[in-house]
Amino acid sequence: MVTGATCSPRSSRNPCPSLSGDDCGLSLSLPQVAALERQIFDFLGYQWAPILANFLHIMAVILGIFGTVQYRSRYLILYAAWLVLWVGWNAFIICFYLEVGQLSQDRDFIMTFNTSLHRSWWMENGPGCLVTPVLNSRLALEDHHVISVTGCLLDYPYIEALSSALQIFLALFGFVFACYVSKVFLEEEDSFDFIGGFDSYGYQAPQKTSHLQLQPLYTWVTAPCWLGEARASGLRKGGDGGVGRATGSLQPHTFEVHCP
Repeated sequence: MVTGATCSPRSSRNPCPSLSGDDCGLSLSLPQVAALERQIFDFLGYQWAPILANFLHIMAVILGIFGTVQYRSRYLILYAAWLVLWVGWNAFIICFYLEVGQLSQDRDFIMTFNTSLHRSWWMENGPGCLVTPVLNSRLALEDHHVISVTGCLLDYPYIEALSSALQIFLALFGFVFACYVSKVFLEEEDSFDFIGGFDSYGYQAPQKTSHLQLQPLYTWVTAPCWLGEARASGLRKGGDGGVGRATGSLQPHTFEVHCP
């Protein structure tokens, strides 16, 4: 284990110089609030296709906030990729409500997946709109009624188009923000290392030690007592008496002579 090494912080370069780490993540709160506001009005108008798209966008914004706070560049890259699709979807909504090309609100019910005849909630609740039911109208289908909307300061197609234009503006801001912050995080990940490395602390790799412990070798020699002390002494010195000779040992031998 290396002791004394100091690690550099996860991100020493703050992507938001004037904000802290958490406040930097809160910079995406405005797109989140705008998406929630749009989701509410789409629910009121039973616009199922925008409801599904708004739900995915809310999840993507949460992912972007999490990636910013937790310094995860991959989450920000996914968020930026989703914003490209989000811009395309809102551009389609603008073309749909303004009836660009072959698109027509009276013929296509794409926003409700062709399951109902509901229109935008702003159609009847726009600023200054006066709704008048048309009774006994031959145009009314079964379980439906015809209304007349007059006096609107701004028609609902323009309100929906302006809402989508706002989403595109916020998406462009979020795309630039996600690309910049993810670039900063990637640079920090590439430069992350121990300060000074291992050399400054005189690090040395542990030496491999053997598990074999050398112990003294005791040799028991049985000799007749008439050999005498001189013979036993020669055995202690490793002489060539025939018994008790030690060769190739790493520790000195100890001889003991026992007389039967």
